[in-house]
Amino acid sequence: MQEDIKKACEVLKKGGVILYPTDTIWGIGCDATNEEAVQRIYGLKQRDDSKSMLVLLDSPAKLQTYVKDVPDIAWDLIELTDKPLTIIYDGAKNLAANLIAEDGSIGIRITAEAFSMELCRQFRKPIVSTSANISGEASPATFSQISQTIKEGVDYIVEYRQKEQGKAQPSGIIKLERNGTIKIIRK
Repeated sequence: MQEDIKKACEVLKKGGVILYPTDTIWGIGCDATNEEAVQRIYGLKQRDDSKSMLVLLDSPAKLQTYVKDVPDIAWDLIELTDKPLTIIYDGAKNLAANLIAEDGSIGIRITAEAFSMELCRQFRKPIVSTSANISGEASPATFSQISQTIKEGVDYIVEYRQKEQGKAQPSGIIKLERNGTIKIIRK
């Protein structure tokens, strides 16, 4: 695992794109502060760049670096959730402009999975995490279901967890409005 993390960090620092396991499904990732790298992912996924992507962080303590005003309820949600939860926050900052939604929001998930958490920790920046599929196609539940097009379009493929056959699930998604309203996007 450590060798994979070292190689993935090297690629990310050079503006590259990786294919890696997360706390949910396999993801395509890059440095979330690098506009060119983010644009490469949109191109690879054949996805309209008006559809924003989420980012992973390894610690709730880093949230305030990327969100202007973290609502108090967010801390409770992060602490109490028993499954991966992506929270969409208003007021994104310090991220690639093409990663932030038109309304200024960003989806962030605090990962607790060993590989993605350590990757974020060692890279020291947020990492884009978007499903490893062409836009409109089904999200692959295992590494073996990822299309050759995606595999050929990245700069590095992590070896860790490739052989796992357990069916991974995407995260739950909620949006926290500035007025305190919680909107469930995906359970």
